[in-house]
Amino acid sequence: MGKWFVNLYDPFMAPFEKKKFKTIRKHLIQQAEGHVLEIGSGTGVNFPFYKEALHVTRVTAIEPDPSMLDKSLSKIKDLSKVHAYLGDAQKLPFPDHTFDTVVGTLVFCTIPDPEKALSEIQRVLKPEGKLLLFEHVRLNHFFLSRLQDLLTPLWKQVCHGCCLNRNTLQIVTEAGFHAKKVDSTYKGLFLTMELISSKS
Repeated sequence: MGKWFVNLYDPFMAPFEKKKFKTIRKHLIQQAEGHVLEIGSGTGVNFPFYKEALHVTRVTAIEPDPSMLDKSLSKIKDLSKVHAYLGDAQKLPFPDHTFDTVVGTLVFCTIPDPEKALSEIQRVLKPEGKLLLFEHVRLNHFFLSRLQDLLTPLWKQVCHGCCLNRNTLQIVTEAGFHAKKVDSTYKGLFLTMELISSKS
């Protein structure tokens, strides 16, 4: 990933974080418990929220981009339960049934093979495990969804693989996760999902 993208990511997202996303992230992470795996942790935007997540005992965060990972490390200096590593959600280096919760925020749009990542997540989650996601998705709107389809090829090039038109909820449920709760923001453009592993 280009350094320019890494350096601009937090400033670009700041207005969205301040207006709405910060509240969404905080509420989502409060649902986490036990040993948490965060996939695609990026610049560590979620890390401070784990301090207030009383039921979380440890956080293992993985990020595939070294520059993003480096930028995130400054956010865990005072967070002893958060540990960040270089890693890929499509090939998780963990034994079966390791984690109680998996968290992903604005990450499934960029994973090249989301089905493979979800298979890996199923593998490393415990039978009672939760998957907590906050993602932008393909809109359920005739014109706007086709606009997303039209813009996605260019958007992927500019934003390093981000797919505007990915139907993440459908992909996740087809992978065997059961949707316990789904909330929408900005008229369905963003979804917050609490899902349960099919191993439950």
